[in-house]
Amino acid sequence: MLACSRMNRAALVGCVLIVLAAGCATRGSVRQVGEDVRAVQSEVAALRQSQEDLTRRLTEMTNANRAALAKADQLQSSITTLRADVDRLSARAQATDATIKDVQATLAVRASTPPPAAAPPAAAPPASVPPAGPPPAALEPPRQPKQTRTTSAEASFTAGLKNFREHEYGQAVLDFLDVVTKHPGHELASTAQYLIGEAYYLQHDYRQAIVEFQRAVDWKPAHPKIPDALLKVGLCHSRLREAKQAQVAWRRIVREYPESPAADEARTLLAGKKSAYPSARYR
Repeated sequence: MLACSRMNRAALVGCVLIVLAAGCATRGSVRQVGEDVRAVQSEVAALRQSQEDLTRRLTEMTNANRAALAKADQLQSSITTLRADVDRLSARAQATDATIKDVQATLAVRASTPPPAAAPPAAAPPASVPPAGPPPAALEPPRQPKQTRTTSAEASFTAGLKNFREHEYGQAVLDFLDVVTKHPGHELASTAQYLIGEAYYLQHDYRQAIVEFQRAVDWKPAHPKIPDALLKVGLCHSRLREAKQAQVAWRRIVREYPESPAADEARTLLAGKKSAYPSARYR
């Protein structure tokens, strides 16, 4: 009986030790699992932070890319506008060169044409025998008719063009007026009228310039400078802060002379953009 009692006690102690050992093992596992969970949570937090940083960087790169694309579009638009301006200026320069060459050719032809031969002097009437009587006290010489100095249209136009280029606009107006008033049917008369308007425009006398340019517009027969004259009429009104009158003149160019260089400039002005039109085409 004693032996059995001792064996039962030993078994009981063993069971107790086994239970205690099992309890210690469970608490150790729970502690380890807790530490593992905390480690995983730290890694998840680090991953979230990395993801937020990456998202922010992607957003910044996207915004920078959009800004660069917008800048590229603006540059392309500016390049296109500049090319159009260069094309217009080149066309006007070519038109100016052609006009100057035409004028020079006309002047050269006129200069090479010999003047008409002078009529031979009339034969003197036979001397008559003076009547008998006392001779006159003195014989007065016959009076010569007063000769008026005439200037050709080419000479007046050349002088006016020279004064115009030297900024002597007042004298240039007088020279061109000589062409217009004395030789209205000459082929240079319409150009002279247009340049009278240019001279007043360059002297900032915009009211008189409108009058002179309008005369060039109304010139008969019509001539190629009508679109330029209309454009300058609009510019004069614009300088005088008369926007409606300016737009009327520019719209007329676009409507009646759509293929002219002045029409391109009129469209630019009607769009509210700054004019690149030269102030004088015969400088």
